[in-house]
Amino acid sequence: MTMTFQDSQNAFASALLHPDLPLPHGITTARGTADPLRFAIYRNNVHVSLTMALAQRFPVTQRLVGSDFFTGMARVYAADHKPASPLMMHYGDDFPAFIAAFPPAASVAYLADVAQIEVAWSEAYHAADGPPLEIAQLAAIAPERIADLVVIPHLSTRLVRSDFPVGSIWSAHQDETVMPVGEWRAEAVLIVRPEMQVEIRILPEGDGEFLACLLGGATLGDAAEAAFAVAADFDFGSALTGLTMLGAFSAFEPSEGEVS
Repeated sequence: MTMTFQDSQNAFASALLHPDLPLPHGITTARGTADPLRFAIYRNNVHVSLTMALAQRFPVTQRLVGSDFFTGMARVYAADHKPASPLMMHYGDDFPAFIAAFPPAASVAYLADVAQIEVAWSEAYHAADGPPLEIAQLAAIAPERIADLVVIPHLSTRLVRSDFPVGSIWSAHQDETVMPVGEWRAEAVLIVRPEMQVEIRILPEGDGEFLACLLGGATLGDAAEAAFAVAADFDFGSALTGLTMLGAFSAFEPSEGEVS
């Protein structure tokens, strides 16, 4: 059966990422002879490039497990995860999910969530620019309407919630000398870039629940009720003002059930 061009491309890509596969049919040198050794060198260069791309995107993840372990893990990932885009800044979007299911990494239970922060950081960094909601716009909303509004998140807004202090772990590894994390507890981490610089903030428990509900489409009133349910000291006004000042929102709009 004659192979189509697409079949040839798929065979070539599979052989590049799986060293146990033979040299693809039709791949020859200028002399017209097959050269498995030369192809093996090219295959190795591809693996090195993909591993380096992951190391650049996940520097804290690499520091947590060491370069040797990270390289081995990245090679296993690369074998079954071809780049979906020529823009390598997107390579590894599902690397955190891979880490969570990778048995050798199971002893570092928080590793996948730290990697998720690094994905969120790069997504926020490359997000389209857009003006954040300003406090004056928030103040102009009639108090009786607040509870029925929903938010439009800023294009860069991301939230990572973990059973581990992943925001503190990430922050500690931004310095050459890593200081121990003070309190080992669950954290909700806001990642946002309203201006030029990506900001990472660890939110109080109630504020994290509040923001998670808002990002899920809840009204401000319903999100506040959910936040009070998990944190009796939740302060609605402080949370809403603080998140607005951090640039987490681009606008408010009426919920579907609100009459304008």
